[in-house]
Amino acid sequence: MNDCVLLGHGGGGRLSHQLIEQEIVARFGQGPLQTLPDAATLELDSRRICFTTDSFVVHPLEFPGGNIGDLAVHGTVNDLAVSGARPRWLSLGLILEEGLPLATLRRVLDSVQRAAEQCEVAVVTGDTKVVRRGQCDGLYINTSGIGEAIPGFALSLSRVGLGDCILVSGPLGDHGAAVLSAREGFQMQNGPLSDSRPVHRLVQSVADLAADIRFMRDPTRGGLATVLNEMTAGQSYGIRIRARDLPFSPGTNALAEMLGLDLLHVASEGCLVLLCAESVAAAILARWQALPEGVDARAIGRVTDQAGRVILETAIGGQRVVDVPSGELLPRIC
Repeated sequence: MNDCVLLGHGGGGRLSHQLIEQEIVARFGQGPLQTLPDAATLELDSRRICFTTDSFVVHPLEFPGGNIGDLAVHGTVNDLAVSGARPRWLSLGLILEEGLPLATLRRVLDSVQRAAEQCEVAVVTGDTKVVRRGQCDGLYINTSGIGEAIPGFALSLSRVGLGDCILVSGPLGDHGAAVLSAREGFQMQNGPLSDSRPVHRLVQSVADLAADIRFMRDPTRGGLATVLNEMTAGQSYGIRIRARDLPFSPGTNALAEMLGLDLLHVASEGCLVLLCAESVAAAILARWQALPEGVDARAIGRVTDQAGRVILETAIGGQRVVDVPSGELLPRIC
């Protein structure tokens, strides 16, 4: 561990995990935080609720396909959804920098309003602070969310078995590629667009199959590679995925080829990774593909007996280990 915080500590890779495990979980990990869920599942008067919080510092504030406002709503709604909950209520905390144009603030708040309405959640409380010029980079947002646990979901990596299937609901890496494109000023015709969108309808569409769903996660910071390595860390099983089945949008793929990016390490903000029994995989895919946000859903791999290893079968018939990045290819993407 370094003697000071590095930008890479916020990137979702190995440095992030070291910081969280050694400094946060070591102090607060005796309860629901111990397993580092996207949302804590809590008992309240014989009812189960899910609670999550997230902060958004994306730069730039606006990018192809969205802005920090809808990103904040979707990010929090998705953390609840992949924890097996129906999102209901949000808080909205704003930290504004002196000099932020009111026109920018209005666009962001309009996006928050639209996204909340589309996700059928209510913004019910919040807070606003203003800091001096140069202390905030325009605008930061914190959102917390509460959802009602959907009966039937018992998500746990301890329930994973050999032959279980890995599904993704759509193209990978779109959000990180869109932010990179905007930040660096790339002018690309039909370039990448952020996939900032909710996944709660995808989860609700398969709720009756919950008994055969082992695990769900949205591949944000660190991308799909980080999620798959989190699934297999310290486990008796591994995961094998197939390059030919990985979905990538043309604009994102073009940018990745131009810059030499590995899209397995690039963030998505509207994609769902699901691990399920083979017996329900086809049914889940069929339901997802009937929804606009799941039309490009694919089965990409299976659980294997290679303990703790994530292996990619390449397009030319080889294989390579999929590892977790140390820091982050692109900081501040959410």
